[in-house]
Amino acid sequence: MNLHQKLLQRARQGRPIRIGLIGAGKFGAMYLAQVPRMPGVHLVGIADLSPANARASLARVGWAPEQSEAASAQQALEQGTTWITEDWQALVRHPQIELIVECTGNPLAAVDHILDAFAHGKHVVNVTVEADAFCGPLLARKAQAAGVVYSLAYGDQPAMICELVDWARTCGFPVVAAGRGHKWLPHFCESTPETVWGYYGLTPEQAQRGGLNPKMFNSFLDGSKPSIESTAVSNATGLAVPSNGLQYPPASVEDIPYVTRPVGEGGVLEKKGMVEVISSLEKDGRRIPYDIRMGVWVTVEGETDYIRHCFEEYNAHTDPTGRYFTLYKRWHLIGLEVGMSVASVALRGEPTGVPQGWNADVVATAKRDLRPGDLLDGEGGYTVWGKLLPAATSRQIKGLPLGLAHSARVVRPVAKGQALSWDDVAMDTTTHAYRVRREMEAMFPA
Repeated sequence: MNLHQKLLQRARQGRPIRIGLIGAGKFGAMYLAQVPRMPGVHLVGIADLSPANARASLARVGWAPEQSEAASAQQALEQGTTWITEDWQALVRHPQIELIVECTGNPLAAVDHILDAFAHGKHVVNVTVEADAFCGPLLARKAQAAGVVYSLAYGDQPAMICELVDWARTCGFPVVAAGRGHKWLPHFCESTPETVWGYYGLTPEQAQRGGLNPKMFNSFLDGSKPSIESTAVSNATGLAVPSNGLQYPPASVEDIPYVTRPVGEGGVLEKKGMVEVISSLEKDGRRIPYDIRMGVWVTVEGETDYIRHCFEEYNAHTDPTGRYFTLYKRWHLIGLEVGMSVASVALRGEPTGVPQGWNADVVATAKRDLRPGDLLDGEGGYTVWGKLLPAATSRQIKGLPLGLAHSARVVRPVAKGQALSWDDVAMDTTTHAYRVRREMEAMFPA
């Protein structure tokens, strides 16, 4: 609770946290909007495939042009300005940069960036949660071996859920369930980039005006992103995942402690201690008032009469029995909050969420009947969506990770709704991403 004071101290000492940012898209731009307002940090460089787009992002969030006119990392360090480059390795390998914020949104590129950062003694705040779902347990082990810190990014839901879980456990409460909200109806899992705006409630013209990426937004809608984020939470907290994927029970904030109870007590959980996602829509499509769509929550148990009486006396938000209490944040501010992770990692050596094991996985699942010869197009596309499964189940069925479900060719029929296995596709097995995934599987034997 004193990170700001520690940042002020670093500023007074003239030794700010020196940061490199990889990726200046929407999430990166939100972080850039806050950087000039944070004491004790120096964004030395920004690496982006399009320096012009990076400069446009800086202008959009209010940076003065002279703040990013450095011609090199060294000049940026000397002048306190920022260098823009296409060369991410120049940032990762610069000896005076201590922390990398990976913000590309490209999971396979992110894995390369993160592993190279570890190899050069850099801490990493990983915004690209898709990479964590793909091989986060391996990344955590690699960071530990390198003597650096690997962290999920605060502002995105997984790190904020981890914070709530940590709060509960630190206070002595058993965690019954934790998760996020989402706008969900079952048929959304079949959505494609052509149908996404209708489900979102936007016209194609509005989406184009806003520069919104239909494939990316479709990955949010079709269940892939909630599965990815729930995987990260499960692996970081040890909470179990539903045996056959997220259930998305509809609930208002008022009803979260009611539905996030075990089935035997009137809720939806298979057991206590699970991740789940709450839908902001009733099953008939009606919007639920006071929803948790953009927020995060944790449900805990009052194990004694005294604790439950305290809940009652302080008008805590419980289920009708008074046994289960839900604490929540109704909003998350995404990239505007990444500074929490940067400060925690650099000043305390503490991640804001990091995998502790391999408990969960995201398996590519057919959006339609797939035929031999079909080419998979990955997250948010036309062919597959990501389904959350226990890692043990994924390994048993030889589930194809969503992170490798692109440019792979189907070799035998797969029915709509069926999880794909490694045997269902042919792919390039020489890629770094393929080798990393196989290395993780060897690192965590079944």
